[in-house]
Amino acid sequence: MEPIILAYIGAALMMALPGVGSAFGFAICGNAAIGALKKEPAGFGNYLLLSAIPSSNGLYGFIAFFLVLGNLYPYYYDINYVQAGAIFGAGLILGLVSMFAAIKQAEICASGIASIASGQPVLGNTLILAAFPEFFAILSLLCMILITGAVF
Repeated sequence: MEPIILAYIGAALMMALPGVGSAFGFAICGNAAIGALKKEPAGFGNYLLLSAIPSSNGLYGFIAFFLVLGNLYPYYYDINYVQAGAIFGAGLILGLVSMFAAIKQAEICASGIASIASGQPVLGNTLILAAFPEFFAILSLLCMILITGAVF
């Protein structure tokens, strides 16, 4: 296998895994929101806000994909296995961390949606708790930026 193929697989993982996690996360929150609307229809704005939070992880994958793609193009014929392995590893790290962060963030937000529908004023608390998995997704994006900066 050519090294560039390994690098492109890493770039694909950067985009695909966070996107999958965000889609699952949005579905988890959307299901909770639909259930909450039956109980408290006036809280739709809060439910929508909390449902959108896991989508940020997909954006990190999108940003990382374009950062890496911009670095890969000039080196298309000159990339070696060390550089390609670093891109693959960075893609795997970012992809897995962001995917699981989105899903776990969605579970937190779904619990917040259910609590808001029950009359508890927990929107701010839920946003704070949902920021913790987000922090690790941001760290994985920074890790990817540092890895690609060191390789190219």
